[in-house]
Amino acid sequence: MATLGLTDIIGPIMVGPSSSHTAGALRIAFMARRLCLAEPRSVEFRLLGSFAHTLTGHGTDKALVAGMLGLATDDLRIRDSFELAEQAGLSFRFTTLPDADDYEHPNTIDILIQDAAGNKMSVRGESVGGGAAVIRRIDGIDVYVTGESTSIVVRQRDVAGVLAHIAQSLSERGVNIATTRMYRERRGDTAYTVLETDQDVDVAAKAAIESNPAIYDVRIIPGDAGSAAPCAGAGDEGCSAQRIAEALDRALQRFADLDFASGSDLLTWCETNGASLSEAFLAREAALAASLGQADTSKCYLDLALSVMKRAATQPVRETLPSMGGLLGGEARKLTDLRARGEALCDDQLSAAMTYAMAVLETNASMGRIVAAPTAGSAGVLPGVLLALQDSKGFADEDLARGIATAAAIGYLITRNATVSGAEGGCQAEIGSAAAMAAAAAVELAGGTPAQCLNAAGNALTNMMGLVCDPVAGLVEVPCQKRNASGAATALVSAQIALAGIGNLVDFDQTVAVMDKVGRSLPFELRESALGGIAAAPAACAWCAQCGA
Repeated sequence: MATLGLTDIIGPIMVGPSSSHTAGALRIAFMARRLCLAEPRSVEFRLLGSFAHTLTGHGTDKALVAGMLGLATDDLRIRDSFELAEQAGLSFRFTTLPDADDYEHPNTIDILIQDAAGNKMSVRGESVGGGAAVIRRIDGIDVYVTGESTSIVVRQRDVAGVLAHIAQSLSERGVNIATTRMYRERRGDTAYTVLETDQDVDVAAKAAIESNPAIYDVRIIPGDAGSAAPCAGAGDEGCSAQRIAEALDRALQRFADLDFASGSDLLTWCETNGASLSEAFLAREAALAASLGQADTSKCYLDLALSVMKRAATQPVRETLPSMGGLLGGEARKLTDLRARGEALCDDQLSAAMTYAMAVLETNASMGRIVAAPTAGSAGVLPGVLLALQDSKGFADEDLARGIATAAAIGYLITRNATVSGAEGGCQAEIGSAAAMAAAAAVELAGGTPAQCLNAAGNALTNMMGLVCDPVAGLVEVPCQKRNASGAATALVSAQIALAGIGNLVDFDQTVAVMDKVGRSLPFELRESALGGIAAAPAACAWCAQCGA
């Protein structure tokens, strides 16, 4: 299992509308581009599973082309990727294969590429939720490339001595190998070695690996995380290999002690150390960074995430942002006008929470920049609650950043032990998880205990249990926007129940396990396929037919 960090839960910071189908799709194409030996010139995207049903509705088509051009997930030029591809001389086409069944993950894409040198390559990728992606096949050979750390993909002849040569080439240049896997179809035939490293790999190291005649080619995929600091932990005593190794060993042990596997583990650590959930999670982040020899940038990232959340939640209050699919635009302003006329049924805090939550989805649906929390489709719940609490209770931005860290702790546990992907667990995995995260954040900001935070999160998950993912026409618009408002309300209700000292019969960990089981038992039609639920209602189908005409 990949090690999850803050940016995996509160992030990516991305252009909407879907973390799995926009950011994750872009990530697959981006890694495929990095696997090319020359500039890509033509590409065919073959979409399987849920991707085959939601191509344009989630901006997947624009995201895939943007990834092949090398754009980042938060680059607003994703909207114009088709035009940029034409300027770059990249031709592309999409093939949807809704009846295919030769895949494992519901979010699967096959990419066939021809580069400027005439090389052809096929890549299979999976979008695994929250904007993360995995390359699972290259030229018909099963592999596993996450791109989280710097990855080296070596295509070679399967003969003795090649692995030793690769290791020596890297070691001589101070590159530490974190993991190594070798994949092959038949002994003595073509094989792939995939390595993850703690440092960046430069041109010299790449050339050294390629010097072996049994190696056909080497591709480098830079990691999402930064490079390891060469003198991590050495302090003023010098940078001897032994001191560095000892420092990293201590950091790894520190991280192992903080890598909470469950809510129970997290709660025990908090109680033992007199810490809040946010403090525990930030301590884990610091330990994770140290174990990788990196600087801890979590607090800076929290500030950045909050800044993006604020803009996404407030811009639609001032101006209408028409959505890409045509189903949204102006809802946040209508709610604001209702409050201004004194006609709101809810109090100011709840009214603000629902307005901000729906505003974020308006930004998301217009391919604006948002923070997946934990996904793009549920990105409005956490900022909706936090900004409403700031308005009503006067919390400072530092408090809201702390609340985001609390939310990250809950999201981390759900992601680790279940799923936050609508394609895997339904909307309960997206809106339900976001509501749980926001509920815990609200409790901590209100002075509640870590146990009450977990109770609030469990309340929210229970109240959202069984919620299906049924986007009309495959768009992250209807019913997604209103569900974000409902998720914000559920978070506040769940938090207040917990703050009153009302406990839960079923604890947080068991609730997460049940949510996962319920989500995976939902039929495919109710897991982000746009084939069931509200998406299959006559009015929704009529709108789709009209839109397609």
